[in-house]
Amino acid sequence: MPLPVDLIKDELKEFETRFREAVKSQTPLLDRIMGYIVKRKGKQLRPMFVLMCAKLAGGINESTYRAASLVELLHTATLVHDDVVDDAQERRGFFSVYALWKNKASVLIGDYLLAKGLLLSLGNNDHRILHILSDAVRKMSEGELLQIEKARTLNLKEDIYFEIIRNKTASLLASACAAGAWSAGNDEAVAEKMRSFGEKTGIAFQIKDDLFDYASENVGKPTGNDIKEKKLTLPLIYTLNNIDKPTRRQIIYIVKNNNNDKEKVKWVIGQVEKAGGIQYAVEKMNIYKKDALDILSEFPESPARNGLKDLVLYVTDRKY
Repeated sequence: MPLPVDLIKDELKEFETRFREAVKSQTPLLDRIMGYIVKRKGKQLRPMFVLMCAKLAGGINESTYRAASLVELLHTATLVHDDVVDDAQERRGFFSVYALWKNKASVLIGDYLLAKGLLLSLGNNDHRILHILSDAVRKMSEGELLQIEKARTLNLKEDIYFEIIRNKTASLLASACAAGAWSAGNDEAVAEKMRSFGEKTGIAFQIKDDLFDYASENVGKPTGNDIKEKKLTLPLIYTLNNIDKPTRRQIIYIVKNNNNDKEKVKWVIGQVEKAGGIQYAVEKMNIYKKDALDILSEFPESPARNGLKDLVLYVTDRKY
């Protein structure tokens, strides 16, 4: 399904103009890299959630645009740094900043984006919004480090998996929703409700990403990329915790030692499907989707509420 942008089409254009202004610098190299990043922007889901949550909570204002820019600055910074950590040569089908400008420039670009976000908020006294989003950055770092620690042994329990994705993936979307709501009405209760909504949606988003690695009617062609990168996804965790010991040992051995062997990776995917790991992950994703929609239903019927519902459905029904 397409992204439901009609409701905030004009506001998104305004946001994009302000974001381009926010990343400008006095350094030619910085501007060249920033231009490269901006031209290859992603779906801008997080700014959409900021704008839509503000619309739901009272209306979009100057503070909302700054919150959306801060979210996108932080998100972009983490992606640039992630590419260094992961030695990633591509980002969204193009060469990554890391591939073109290498380690030093990539780390400094990420730092620059973080600093611009801080200055944007502090310069406008958006202290509460900065606090909301700084907490997300802390959680993202903790989630990433916990994943590194646990991935070495490939012995991951489901509760640890959810702790990792709640911090690593869902925290930024949760904070985006809270910041958008706060910008509209400065109401802590509404902001907290939208934070919870964003967290549920963010967890569903990550489980959907997990499912892209496996053959499933609703997911598309399997890639096995997460297996090749030794990432423990929910379908694989469920399988490892619910199969006989010999098969478990074999899967672990392949993920650790034969993860570039296409046939063996295909065999692992087959075992995950056979064990019910894919269906289990779909069911879990749908539970979080329902939880998010239940929170939305507490608000009065409105175009903004319907727009947020469509965003949730996009997150769980998307094909890529």
